[in-house]
Amino acid sequence: MIADLKPYAEYKESGLPWLGQVPGHWEVETLRRLLRPSGGIKIGPFGSQLKLAHMTASGFKVYGQANVIAGDIGRGSKYVDEAKFDALRECEVQPGDLLITMMGTSGRCMVVPNGAETGLMDSHLLRLRLRTNGIDPVFTALTIDRAPYVKEQVAMAGKGSIMHGLNSGMVKNLVVAVPPPAEQAAIVRFLDWANGRLERAIRAKRKVIALLGEQKQAIIHRAVTRGLDPSVPLKPSGIPWLGDIPQHWEVVRNMALFAHRVEAGRAGFPVLQISLRSGITAEELDQFGRPKRLIADATKYKLIHKGDVAYNTMRMWQGAVGVSPCDGLVSPAYVVLRPRCDTCPEFYDFIFHTEVYKQEVNRQSTGIVSDRNRLYWDSFKQMPNIHLPRDEQAEVVTFILSETSSLNTAISRLEREIELLREYRTRLVADVVTGKLDVREAALRLPDEAPPDTVEADADLNTDADAADEEAAV
Repeated sequence: MIADLKPYAEYKESGLPWLGQVPGHWEVETLRRLLRPSGGIKIGPFGSQLKLAHMTASGFKVYGQANVIAGDIGRGSKYVDEAKFDALRECEVQPGDLLITMMGTSGRCMVVPNGAETGLMDSHLLRLRLRTNGIDPVFTALTIDRAPYVKEQVAMAGKGSIMHGLNSGMVKNLVVAVPPPAEQAAIVRFLDWANGRLERAIRAKRKVIALLGEQKQAIIHRAVTRGLDPSVPLKPSGIPWLGDIPQHWEVVRNMALFAHRVEAGRAGFPVLQISLRSGITAEELDQFGRPKRLIADATKYKLIHKGDVAYNTMRMWQGAVGVSPCDGLVSPAYVVLRPRCDTCPEFYDFIFHTEVYKQEVNRQSTGIVSDRNRLYWDSFKQMPNIHLPRDEQAEVVTFILSETSSLNTAISRLEREIELLREYRTRLVADVVTGKLDVREAALRLPDEAPPDTVEADADLNTDADAADEEAAV
């Protein structure tokens, strides 16, 4: 059905170079004409009105950029009490509201769904309330979020701004192409159906990736905790999460394996980052394809040498750790570890990524908010670990790389297929909401299908765990 879609029979010039042609019966409007006459747009509370001191463990939800970027209104755990909520009730978020990001990844948009928690938007969001007659909020949100011509307007509006952000005036002046109400509903229905089909294909591939990942983790866990010779006698390690280990292995503290490297950065080195997926890498662009914002003074960074291990203090419990492939600079939020002479860093990198060790890291980390617990050097150095001859460490590393090579290849292939499906979905949505493809007849022929039972983040959302972890540009 998707392959049979065709352009509209008739187009007209919009009169705007960045918009070009639109279907002949569509209207070109500014967002201000689609908003309610009063209270149609509101900026989240700034400054001391809503800050960390007002956050509570329960109460009224605080919605931020992460909710919109991830397309998940339930994401996060920030709340304010009733008194603060009442004082800022004009910033209340209700089902049907449109939320738009203002800073950084500005211009992302989503509709607050039915059943969402009552709450407030924070200072990084704009709230739009549309006229109730003839305006579909989901269609409008898809247009703002996905239409290339809107992204171009957002980019032009943000130029010259220090923060490259949006404000209410810029948003009100955004121009959008609007079809008749019945056609908006048809577009939303068709895209919901198409997304459901693509979603199921993506989830099926993710399940296979999860199974391959479990197989890979089993190989790694067995090799780094029991060695390669199954005939070697075992002994109790004395560590509950580790269990029995080969008799000639020892249990030591991390300080016996690594020293803490604290060297100020120097100019001329690349800025490296730690990713949950790919370890330590040197990337010139951030996860959104923009040049990284870097600190001009290199001494504000930490120096890391090739072969050093570094971890993100806030994300070590998730596996944000890796071996540096080169000399470089890293965020001051990282801890840099210099391997001692009998320590193979790649071997311990595998240990640090095992589930049992990540769970132990989480227990040893401290912080006010659980998902931002930090593991500092003073705690890390006291944590127990295993020690074996360096030659044996290297043999285990070689074995793991050999045994998991085919699994890594299969996982990479499936991830690429998912990426292509996401790119296709993004292009399909953009072509439909901009009028390049006519879905009216296709929408009439759609079967009744239950929506996907889970939400899959889009490709350009970056599976935000990685995004949150990449702190090189502090």
